[in-house]
Amino acid sequence: MKVYEKEMLPEITPIPFEKLEEWYAKELEVKRQPFWIRFFDILLATIGVLFTFVPMLIIALAIKFDSRGQVFFIQKRLGHYKSPIWLIKFRTMSVDAEKSGPIWAQENDPRVTFVGRILRKIRFDEIPQLFNVLKGDLSFVGPRPIRKYFADLLKQYNPSYDRRFLVKPGLTGWAQIYAPYGTTVEEQLKKLPYDLRYLNGLSIKDYLLIILLTIKTVLMGNGV
Repeated sequence: MKVYEKEMLPEITPIPFEKLEEWYAKELEVKRQPFWIRFFDILLATIGVLFTFVPMLIIALAIKFDSRGQVFFIQKRLGHYKSPIWLIKFRTMSVDAEKSGPIWAQENDPRVTFVGRILRKIRFDEIPQLFNVLKGDLSFVGPRPIRKYFADLLKQYNPSYDRRFLVKPGLTGWAQIYAPYGTTVEEQLKKLPYDLRYLNGLSIKDYLLIILLTIKTVLMGNGV
């Protein structure tokens, strides 16, 4: 497996994860998530749930008629400070999709169902994560939550990968707009510089810009 070239990543000093909380308190004390982010997260997620309630019911029925299995796909991911969270999505793959072990989703993935392919194209499989936002596990904007298996794998190639867990994960972000789909270690590590940008704080301008660019990306049928 090809090691991602270090010169293509930002200059980062590796920090053992057990010391991250101490480092965060010292270095990022003034850059904690401002209160307005949580306010907008709750506001937008509430509006989103109200507007998508009927579509969610239709999607649930379509999934049940299309393939066997549950409507929702619930999976443990790593959240803020690597704390475990349960991410909820509409199921888009067959029930035995990972019988051979964890693998990254591919473009035109053969494990994806007919309805699942439509949902992924328009990103509607992510709608249930609005409840994760309301619960406080996710923000609207931030690094995507990742599975421990893949986090450990990527850390082997870049020991500073854990720094992305210093901020709350999100529904979308810079990486989802500008980075490749991410089906290999190399492509996944290309997302890291985008994820580390949140360590410098997030302005309301960037928060709203990312959401608007995400909508544009979805409408154009691009992105992850």
